[in-house]
Amino acid sequence: MIYNSDDIKKIIPHRYPFLLVDTIEEIDGDRIVGKKCVSANEMHFMGHFPEKQVMPGVLILEALAQAGAVQLLSKDEYKGKIALFAGINKARFKRQVVPGDVLMLEVELVKVRMGIGFANAKATVNGELACEAELMFAIDNSQ
Repeated sequence: MIYNSDDIKKIIPHRYPFLLVDTIEEIDGDRIVGKKCVSANEMHFMGHFPEKQVMPGVLILEALAQAGAVQLLSKDEYKGKIALFAGINKARFKRQVVPGDVLMLEVELVKVRMGIGFANAKATVNGELACEAELMFAIDNSQ
């Protein structure tokens, strides 16, 4: 493990109940691997769905974006900035994510130009693809 949740909170502004990355397991150049341990105690499971708890796809995408933000904002030139979602393309959901699953979050930064970045992202459970998407973000320089 490279970063625990306390380390992650020093890099991105998210906090409970919206911090969706538990640990960062690997950073290799423009690629990061994070982990989200899905628990039945999470707030969204109270309503999605009480009889069959399924992690909402938008929260899987948000977890991927947060992992990508850790990768980007840990670079010297972006420290102290905030990365905001600017777009999601080609999002596909391949399996349900339920309490007890360990969601592995892999994000590869493709390019950053003029404050806009692009990344390829995928989330897996036990090596099985749960979600994949192309993410676009904007770096907020007003900080």
